[in-house]
Amino acid sequence: MKKDSLQPERTGVQMAHAKDVSRKKFLSVLGIGGLGLAGFAACNRDDDGMGSTLPPGSVDLGKGDIGILNYAYALEQLEAAFYTKVAASPYSGITAAETALLTDIRDHEVAHREFFKKALGTAAIPALNVNFSAIDFAKRDSVLATAKAFEDLGVSAYNGAGALIADKNYLALAGKIVSVEARHAAYIRDLISNGSFADSTVIDANGMDQAKAPAHVLMIAQSFLTSKLWGGNLPKS
Repeated sequence: MKKDSLQPERTGVQMAHAKDVSRKKFLSVLGIGGLGLAGFAACNRDDDGMGSTLPPGSVDLGKGDIGILNYAYALEQLEAAFYTKVAASPYSGITAAETALLTDIRDHEVAHREFFKKALGTAAIPALNVNFSAIDFAKRDSVLATAKAFEDLGVSAYNGAGALIADKNYLALAGKIVSVEARHAAYIRDLISNGSFADSTVIDANGMDQAKAPAHVLMIAQSFLTSKLWGGNLPKS
């Protein structure tokens, strides 16, 4: 996929290093790599898309509630693109039930994407370019592990963004969407391991789901995008 013309050219060594870092981040998101969450914290701060200056060629999510809506729109674009690819090229051994429900999830994510696009109007960020090169869409394990990563990330992103939304109407809409994302997450988790829909990796001792700040979420989401997102103007509290 063509890179943004405003991005500086990198040497072969730099590109190889960048690919290695991206792969490690991807494996960590899926829970099958050795990097872990501590590794994310140790990554270059610029990777979280929350620096003080808009990098050349980056997509500015904006500020205030519009910024948060664009943040959600970016995540919905990513999920919609993923499930569209899953539906278009089913993995080996997929069952009729899995096909039907994964297609339902695709339709939900596309509906979410289009909802935000329409609601934002001229304030909407452009269509993003995805990078799914690390996903083997022919293999069930690869597809479901990625789906789990996306759904868990999406739920934690909406939970973390709730406190940053000023307009109560937008907050109510976010609540309606995150509940659907949580239903997706539960289904995907049970496809991988029956009964794991609400295990201790996402639910704490108080029965609360995870909440992640935009900086954390953007750093992970960026591993699946060639478009560069920047959230430096998003609300902090």
